Amino acid sequence: MQTAIAAAEPRGKVPFYRHLYVQVLVAIAAGILLGHFYPDLGASLKPLGDAFIKLVKMVIAPVIFLTVATGIAGVSDLHKVGRVAGKAMIYFLVFSTLALIVGLVVSNVIQPGAGMHINPATLDASKVSTFTEKAHDTTIVGFLMNIIPDTIIGAFAQGDILQVLFFS
Repeated sequence: MQTAIAAAEPRGKVPFYRHLYVQVLVAIAAGILLGHFYPDLGASLKPLGDAFIKLVKMVIAPVIFLTVATGIAGVSDLHKVGRVAGKAMIYFLVFSTLALIVGLVVSNVIQPGAGMHINPATLDASKVSTFTEKAHDTTIVGFLMNIIPDTIIGAFAQGDILQVLFFS
């Protein structure tokens, strides 16, 4: 009986280094320092970073689906369900727009690649031709049709977050 009572008591204040955001900031700083002072070692750790990014991408779609599905399941009024779906779409649009704005500001202020002195005439244009063709062929109707996945689990399999939100 003592363990049940002990578990219900509030724990003390968590030290700052136990917070996830502090650990992430320390890891970012360590990565920057490692890349600056030991660039060869940093380059050799690239597979570790690539694996981490793949793991994050793998988890995003199920987390979003389960968050939306849990929110909908906890609502008894159908009007609230519509509001949850609407809020999810608004959040997606707002934060996507915010990410684009941050990207534009950072690219204009920091100007990555400004000192590389690359001659565009020597670059292979065929490498980007597939991307330019896709961008040229994209229309409003094509974008709206792309929201509908090919299969029920297609959105999860391809990691298309907009499709996951739409069908959640």
